[in-house]
Amino acid sequence: MIRWLTALGLAGLASPLRAETCRLALALAMDISSSVDATEDTLQRQGLAAALIAPEVTEAFFSSPLPVALAVYEWGSRSTQRMILNWTMINTQTDLLTAAETIQRSVRSDGDSATAMGQALAFGATLMQQAPPCLFQTIDLSGDGANNDGFQPASAYRHFPFEGIVVNGLVINAADFEGEVHLIPYFENNVLYGPGAFLEVAQGFEDFERAMRRKLERELTSLQIGVLQDFSPR
Repeated sequence: MIRWLTALGLAGLASPLRAETCRLALALAMDISSSVDATEDTLQRQGLAAALIAPEVTEAFFSSPLPVALAVYEWGSRSTQRMILNWTMINTQTDLLTAAETIQRSVRSDGDSATAMGQALAFGATLMQQAPPCLFQTIDLSGDGANNDGFQPASAYRHFPFEGIVVNGLVINAADFEGEVHLIPYFENNVLYGPGAFLEVAQGFEDFERAMRRKLERELTSLQIGVLQDFSPR
């Protein structure tokens, strides 16, 4: 059994020496690059806040006795990464509501940024080092464009501490199906990382809330070892 878990990169789950305080450390990363206008940014923030307190997502948060640790940050150019919600343990529905309200009230830090996915992922990996001890760690990167600033995601995965971290993606397909032609494969080939990594697609920013609800529910309820698939770059 230990050997099987080791092959999946999850041997720590079998060790009695670890004392995890939560089942999942979940960091949500929102795109604020210049391709996202003010209205679209509002749709993201309001959509994320609404998704967090949707009935099916609330149920998923509290589907286990172990809580979830939640953090949210925004990303754009190489120098534009900012915390919106620092690590918060979601023990109660009040905790979840407070987190959603914090996101809803937040204001973007920069409206004229490039798209630096590598730095966004590096920031997330560093943030995970500050997370409470959890059974699983997931970074959730949303975006409406490919990397055009700084180093590529592959460089982040090579040079920053991603061991044990899964990176999921949410493509915001906002440009006449450009996402289906270019951006979806880009996320699949460059962004998804680790066992069980998956991609959700929002058909425009108006669809962001629905896609986020679906993705959060899946992230919070599908931590089943038997179905893990490794998307780590070879």
